[in-house]
Parts: sequence; structure tokens; C-alpha cells
Amino acid sequence: MKLSKVSLIVLGSLGLIGLGACSNINQATNPSNSPSVVQSTQPSTQQSSETDVASDTAKVPQAGGQVVESGPYHLELVTEVEAEGTHLDLYLQKGDTHEAIPNAKVTAQVQLPDGTQKTLPLSYDAEGKHYTALLPGKVAGQHQVKISSDVGGDKADGRFSFNQ
Repeated sequence: MKLSKVSLIVLGSLGLIGLGACSNINQATNPSNSPSVVQSTQPSTQQSSETDVASDTAKVPQAGGQVVESGPYHLELVTEVEAEGTHLDLYLQKGDTHEAIPNAKVTAQVQLPDGTQKTLPLSYDAEGKHYTALLPGKVAGQHQVKISSDVGGDKADGRFSFNQ
């Protein structure tokens, strides 16, 4: 008799634990309960505030390139194939207003499709308000690019890729 009561209590406890585990799974997989999901749908009658507009435009390409946000910095890489190689333009900007940063030390580490690495220093073009370099040669395939920027001791890094 004593053994059957203990068995009943153990089975009941296991059943409650199983039910509790099932209810937690449903909460964790429900997107409306997840803090990491940001819902972007807003009624059309609601107007966005100035900060909403600024944060929405932060990730929008200003020059038609690929964008990476790194802390307060906006990095945008634009590539263009030329006769001598591939021209790289990096727009390094700060803040919601995308103010150009002219005094940074910027390098690009490019991994070519065949696996070889090239390191290119980027120089500032004051007229175009961006950093520029030429990747010599033409190797077909996907190129991986890691941009490293030093802005007065602050680091602003980004990873990009392009096909040639």
C-alpha cells in the first residue's frame, strides 16, 4: 500500500513537470512573447516620430552599396569593376545624420575567391567624402571584405562581400 502511494506521487509529479515543460515551450516559440522580435507594422494613420525616421534611414544605403552599422558608425561599401581591377568606395559616417568622418585610419582585408588575402589601405577623398582603394586584378567569384576603421581610438569594423 505504501509503495503504491509513493508510485502515485512520483507519477503525478512527473506528469506536472511534463505539463509545465510543454507550456514553457509554447511561450518561448510564440513570436508575440519574444523580446527579440520587433514588429514593424504600424497603422497607416500613425505618424512616425523624428527618431523613428532617423533609425529607419540608418540602414538604408546612401550611395547604393552594402550597409553595416557598427555602434554609432555607418559603413557603406560600394564596389565598381574597372579596367585595372575593382574600385572600392567606403562611406564611413557617424550618427543619425550620417556625418562624414575624414580623419580615420581605414584598411580593407580582401579574401579573393581562390583564398588569397590582400590588405589595402583606404585613403580619404575629401571631394567625395569617402575612403577609396583599388583592388588590382580581376578574379571571378565571391570576394569577402573586412573593413577595419580606427576613428580616434574607436573601432568601427564591418564585413562585406561582392561578386565579380
